[in-house]
Amino acid sequence: METPEFFQILGYFGALAIGLVLGLLGSGGSLMAIPIFTYLFHINPITTTAYSLFVVGTSASVGAVRNFKRGFVDLRIVIIFAVPCFVSVYLVRKFFMKLIPVELIEIGSYIVTKDMAIMVLLAFLMSLAALSMLGKNQVQHKNQKSKYSTNVILVLAGAVIGVLTGVVGIGGGFLIIPALVIYVGLPIKKAVTTSLLIIAFKSLVGFLGDMDNIEINWSFLLGFTMIAVFGIVLGSYLSYFIKGERLKKCFALFLLVMALGIFLKELFVSE
Repeated sequence: METPEFFQILGYFGALAIGLVLGLLGSGGSLMAIPIFTYLFHINPITTTAYSLFVVGTSASVGAVRNFKRGFVDLRIVIIFAVPCFVSVYLVRKFFMKLIPVELIEIGSYIVTKDMAIMVLLAFLMSLAALSMLGKNQVQHKNQKSKYSTNVILVLAGAVIGVLTGVVGIGGGFLIIPALVIYVGLPIKKAVTTSLLIIAFKSLVGFLGDMDNIEINWSFLLGFTMIAVFGIVLGSYLSYFIKGERLKKCFALFLLVMALGIFLKELFVSE
């Protein structure tokens, strides 16, 4: 399907917004990228999830390098978290996604497809993330944990988030940051910056697992990514002047609206 020029313009503005959100919040970029690719550029969800991994991974890499130079990244946590995450996301993208049939289940005349299931799962995760952001901030640092229990939590969280990344194509920052703050006891600022490096690595690993499975329009993908990279640099700069709590609430409401739109589109609006 040929994409109308107006939708393309909105899509490229969306690329800028993806980078801005990553730069300001350290998460949420992929939650925006997938609907943008799917609904504004009419790219199928399987290719969309791969494109999202590349865009978010590359953009997050830029932010991660800047934060690493300033000493805001906990490398020990990145390594322990990243290994199981890398393994699970690569295996899911390389092997598991190919095993899922195009048509999952048929209920009367209603057919649940693979693409539909991916988008509905994404909308569900977006809703959970939004509700979490809108809830009262009850984060408390738990510095009493032993190094062993902390490492076990990091390994389990890395494996689970890696699977979600592989299936839905999300960076997973909205899951990583709470895990690092609540269960590991990392300060919120360091959790956000550490999350960016984890997102960067695992998203790009997931994309590598997809390269043999999809046809990639590199000129489009690189152009879109360059805009997102500019957005994350701009977002990192603006983060010094914008209150995080107000921005988080606005983004949460935006996520709820997008999730509702995806639910309605996938479940009730026929092509």
